[in-house]
Amino acid sequence: MTNPLYDPYQILQKVYGRGSYLKQAIAETFIEEINRARTVKIVYGVLENDIYLDFCIKSFAPKNPKLPVRILLKIALYMLLFMEKQRYMVTDNAVALAKKLGKGGAAGFINAFLRAFDADKLTLPQDKIAALSVQYSYPAFAVSRLVREYGGEEAEKIIQHRPPRTFVRFASAEAAKPYLQSAEKTPFENVYSFSNFRRGEGFAAGKYTFQSIGSVAICEAVEPCENLLDACAAPGGKSVLLSQKCGRVTAFELHEHRAELIKQYAARMGAENIEITCRDSSVYDGAYAEKFDAVLVDAPCSGFGVVSDNPDIKFFRKEESLAEIEKTQLAILSACAKYVKKGGYLYYSTCSVLGEENDGTVSRFLQTYSDFAPEKAESPLAHRDTEYGMQFLPHLSMGAGFYVCKLRRRGE
Repeated sequence: MTNPLYDPYQILQKVYGRGSYLKQAIAETFIEEINRARTVKIVYGVLENDIYLDFCIKSFAPKNPKLPVRILLKIALYMLLFMEKQRYMVTDNAVALAKKLGKGGAAGFINAFLRAFDADKLTLPQDKIAALSVQYSYPAFAVSRLVREYGGEEAEKIIQHRPPRTFVRFASAEAAKPYLQSAEKTPFENVYSFSNFRRGEGFAAGKYTFQSIGSVAICEAVEPCENLLDACAAPGGKSVLLSQKCGRVTAFELHEHRAELIKQYAARMGAENIEITCRDSSVYDGAYAEKFDAVLVDAPCSGFGVVSDNPDIKFFRKEESLAEIEKTQLAILSACAKYVKKGGYLYYSTCSVLGEENDGTVSRFLQTYSDFAPEKAESPLAHRDTEYGMQFLPHLSMGAGFYVCKLRRRGE
């Protein structure tokens, strides 16, 4: 059996060292299957608590260790603090792995650090923003924006750690029956939440699929129509669900390999009325002018509403990238607005809790496209009504943060 720190190290080295996304790093790393659950728990936990673990290291190390040693210490600290593993076991394995990785020169430092570390001696920064950033491992720039927008108390509720949930959408009530004993009901038909759900043969058979509560809620807000465009469609969950209440769905996706995911998703769930097209939704194509009764733009965004499921968002997202993201959002909305028939609907959504990406982007869009006007959208999932749409927040909306706005194009 391998050193328990080895597989987590192999994965996290790709995240920290190469800039790989966590799910990608897990998928491309050979890991010991018998301990897969433990390994995945550790790597998610380390990234979920990255800023706090950095703070721990800086508080007890005379100087910042090099990356390989820092990764080892983060894994070890996570196992000590959050998994309550024995200090001697964690220390011995960390030292042994350092030597195996050719970092024997740091073995003494690692040993001394882990034996001396005492979380009770840590003192959080006095500054409120910095303290929240460390406590919840949330980027300080995002904390600052959330405090400004929601106030300190609610901002803390938004950024608090939450155990990840698995949301499963069943094809029918009959398909859901065998699983209901361990399920939590959601406000949506045949959609349930699980703390632990193991995929079985029913998945390949199309009896159920995994779909986030936000994705389901976005689809719920879309009215039935004959011809709909899903402008940012991969991996295909919304296209497939919307195909059940729309006559035909056209799915745009920029990358061929992700377009293939939509194709596979649709085939598995038996959705035959989806047409998949590889193209850039931010670039206008006159062939689609006023072709659709409705267009859904589930735009690229910061992702700060879904960090519980994707903790590497907090690690990779930088403040300077927000302006470029908002520029892309507006470009996609502007191109896709021209595809909506007069009297039709344009839906805009994100998985963000930052108002500037949500109402802010809609406001900028409306300054140019005066032939569109917001209409009130409805949802059975708890949310806040904003000036233009609905804001769903993690502490209100079953752990997810996202936004939906419904705009109608004037004319007939």
